[in-house]
Amino acid sequence: MKKDIEKIDALIKEALNQEEAKFYDELGEQNLFEKLGGVFKGKLGWLAILMNVVSLALLGLLVYCGIQFFDAEAATNELIQWGAGFFICLIAIGMIKLFVWMQMDKNDVLRELKRLELQISALSH
Repeated sequence: MKKDIEKIDALIKEALNQEEAKFYDELGEQNLFEKLGGVFKGKLGWLAILMNVVSLALLGLLVYCGIQFFDAEAATNELIQWGAGFFICLIAIGMIKLFVWMQMDKNDVLRELKRLELQISALSH
């Protein structure tokens, strides 16, 4: 299967001019760090930066709630409040990380769509 994909890629590169072939090579598979860097570029890059800052603040609050939970007296209400704060911070951090992973997946889908458009364009000529 992989050899068939490589053959198709070679045929497409032959049909493209030099500029289009360079663009096609840039659409190749990315590693995890390149995908993560791609989240910070584009129209929603500022939002990803803001989400990371909020995530760090929530991490600090999570640690504070955890420490206060273990330092609390035997009062059940106080333990419940610090424990609830801990779990709310934990859930919020998880949701922020989920947002980043969804942005990475969206960028992968867009890259594949661009590859398909380029392949269709090359094969139609």
